[in-house]
This record gives sequence, structure tokens and C-alpha cells, in this order.
Amino acid sequence: MNRVYNFSAGPSALPEEVLEIARNEMLDWHGSGMSVMEMSHRSKWFDDIIKKAEADLRDLMNIPANYKVLFLQGGAWTQFAMVPMNLMKKGKADYVNTGEWSKKAISEARKYGKVNVVASSEDATFSYIPELDPGTFSRDADYFYITTNNTIYGTRYTKLPGTGNVPLVADMSSNILSEVYDVTKFGLIFAGAQKNMGPAGVVVVIIREDLITDVQPEVPTMLQYKVHAENNSLFNTPPCYSIYICGLVFEWLKKLGGVPEMQRINEEKAAILYDFLDNSKLFKGTVRKQDRSLMNVPFVTGNKDLDAQFVKEAAENGLVNLKGHRSVGGMRASIYNAMPVEGVKKLVEFMKDFEVRNKI
Repeated sequence: MNRVYNFSAGPSALPEEVLEIARNEMLDWHGSGMSVMEMSHRSKWFDDIIKKAEADLRDLMNIPANYKVLFLQGGAWTQFAMVPMNLMKKGKADYVNTGEWSKKAISEARKYGKVNVVASSEDATFSYIPELDPGTFSRDADYFYITTNNTIYGTRYTKLPGTGNVPLVADMSSNILSEVYDVTKFGLIFAGAQKNMGPAGVVVVIIREDLITDVQPEVPTMLQYKVHAENNSLFNTPPCYSIYICGLVFEWLKKLGGVPEMQRINEEKAAILYDFLDNSKLFKGTVRKQDRSLMNVPFVTGNKDLDAQFVKEAAENGLVNLKGHRSVGGMRASIYNAMPVEGVKKLVEFMKDFEVRNKI
């Protein structure tokens, strides 16, 4: 077997240990005589799977009892609409625009109420997290929305905004479980699974119970948090296999030492790559240093042909999916939880060799 180092921004690499367990349990899950993909979501077997996954996630993130954990479908895109549909009671929300995904969330929210964009970094191609002036915040906003880590542009919040009594809502899709967060600072967190939790097909929503209320009658049943909370994520057939894999990832992470240990490893990986970029004569990072992501590292040579050559040669050397997002260009290394330190070291070794062979 010839495994590559997969730097994809998502769907991304999964821990090999998890894949091996899934392979071994594929035909017969724990003596059930069937695959998880075949079993009823109403069965005792799947009930055990989803309850264990929720319990482990609660343990990993120290999620208080007054928060519901929901395993839903539709990815972050659906949450862009579900958040305002469910939380916009007075018809007003504050958003910070730090990238393509926050822009899309803003666009969706404007269909349901007034959006106050309190700050934006679009003036510099989203290469930094903007300073926030509380004087621009809406005191009567229904919620305050941020994207904690920006997959495309490689920025991350290192300090959360203080929003007072206004619930803080976070799209945590690309850095959930990568560093420690105090869940009580948020009213709602959501995250697509396909970066740090599991395969595509499931989105996790962590929502404070007081925010789960009745909504306008025109809101589709499937888009109501209250319906899913009352049915423990089993209102309809959930993405069973994706939830099962998420559960295995949670177990793997607990065995590793939990989120604090994962954060230490992620900081080590990021430092290896950023230290090289800061000293390279060929490659350059594109993000303001204090706002650099631990998960997504964009970089360029300044020459599009050379960028393309690098991506091609890297793939030939088992370092795949390094092409930057189409809106940015260059390269991007996504070094999520499942990427081992050795993978980042191999990437830096190749970058050093490439630089020697392509001196400018």
C-alpha cells in the first residue's frame, strides 16, 4: 500500500488508525452481522453509536449540559440559512467578513433580516483578521457571527470578540477540535465534518438550549433546530456512516490526549512550516503573522508557472492536493489534525529541494 500525504482542504485526510478500524468493522459491526451502512438508524446498535459519539464530543470540548449537540446534514452551507432562520427574532445580526465563507453566510442572512457588517478584511484579500470596534456592534442584534478559521485565506481568530449579552455564533468548520475553545463563550457553534471530524455528509451543531425556540411557520421543518433537538438528531434518517466515522475520530483524539495535546501537535506542525516560509527566498506566506491559521497555510512563489510546477512535482513525490484555492492561486497546505508531523517535515524537505533547484 502506498499512502500519500494528503494536504486537501476538504474532504481531508483521516487518521489511518480510524480507517483501519472502519475497514475491520465494515462487514460486521460488533457482532451485529452487518455494516453500519446497512443498519437502521432506529436500531439499538446505531443508538449506541450516536450516543457514544455525542458523549465523546462533549468530553473533548467540555460541552455543558445546557447545550444540545446535533448531528445534521447539509454542511455549513445549510447552516448559513438555518442560523438566521432560527435565531433572527428581531431581524438583525452582526457579522464579521473575513473570507469567502463569511461572505456567503452574510449573503444568506440578508434574505432573512438586516445584516450589520461590523468589520471586513476584504480590502487586503482577507489576509488578516480585522480589529473590532465594539462601538460598531449592534446592542440589539439577535447574534454576532464569526468564522473562527478561514480555510481559503489561512487566517484565524486568536482572540474572540466580546459580545456581551448578544450570542456569539461561530462557523468552526475548519478548526474544530484543533485547539481549545471555551464553549460557554458561544451561543452556537457549527462545523462541517469533512476537515477535522470525519467524512463529508454530516454537520455538527452545538447550540445553547435557550436559543432553541419556536420559529416562523414558513421555516421548513427540516431547518428547525427545535425539531432536531426534540428528536435527538433522529427526526429523519441521519448520515449514519459519517456519524460512525466521526465517533471513531473522537475516540482516536481522546486516546491521543484530547484537544490540548492536539493543539500542541498542531502548533508544532504549523511552526515547522511557517519557520521555513519566513526564511525562504523563494516561498512566501500570504497572511499577517499574528493571524496565521494552524490548519490552512497558503503560500506563493510569485510566479504562476513556478507555482504550477511545484504542485505537479510535489504530487509526483507523494505530497498531494497542494494547489491553492482558485480565488487565491499559489499553494495551500491544509495540515488538519490527521496530518502527522512527519508529513509536514516531508513537505518542508521537498520545498527546500525545490528552492535549490529553482534559484531566483
